[in-house]
Amino acid sequence: MIATAIRNPLLTLAIAASLVIAGIWAWRHVPVDAIPDLSDNQVIVWAEWPGKSAEDVDLQVTSRLARELQGLPGVTTVRGMSLYGASYVYVIFDERRDLYECRTRTLERLSQVQALMPAGVQARLGPDATAMGQVFAFSLQGQRDTEAKRYVLDQVVVPVLKGVPGVAEVAPVGGVVREYQIDIDPTRLEEQGITIDMLMM
Repeated sequence: MIATAIRNPLLTLAIAASLVIAGIWAWRHVPVDAIPDLSDNQVIVWAEWPGKSAEDVDLQVTSRLARELQGLPGVTTVRGMSLYGASYVYVIFDERRDLYECRTRTLERLSQVQALMPAGVQARLGPDATAMGQVFAFSLQGQRDTEAKRYVLDQVVVPVLKGVPGVAEVAPVGGVVREYQIDIDPTRLEEQGITIDMLMM
């Protein structure tokens, strides 16, 4: 190769120049990620069950979800995590499968699994993001009670974080969700000719 390069200097210079031009083009056009995404091909499933301990959530939500999602085609591993009032299940698929196909199959299975969940528990798909995108966890501290902290989290912190560019989802966990209760006066309902069902509608 060295002898050929010496005998053909014009060809050697042309090849070198073309490599330099190709290198400059690649440097300007090929995207290079400083931290490449080497995470697993995973789909996150989460469910909230307010007011329940981590043990109850694990027995009645996380274990059921994990057992049912293990049978999906292409699944290699299913990992579950139970917190106070929340359940997270990480379904890891084979790397060769398309992520959107994995999400579609998981969503189809969730529609069947919903019948096994306790009353009031709705299992949902997590954000369309990789494990590299889960970058921040925080807690609210202070003198307020758990209901007041959850109210501040839902009404102030979560909307602000969702407005940050690049944030796919903010998943609040814990605390006591504020509820509003309406006391009904049956006598006044009867005077107005309104039934309970009509009032609820």
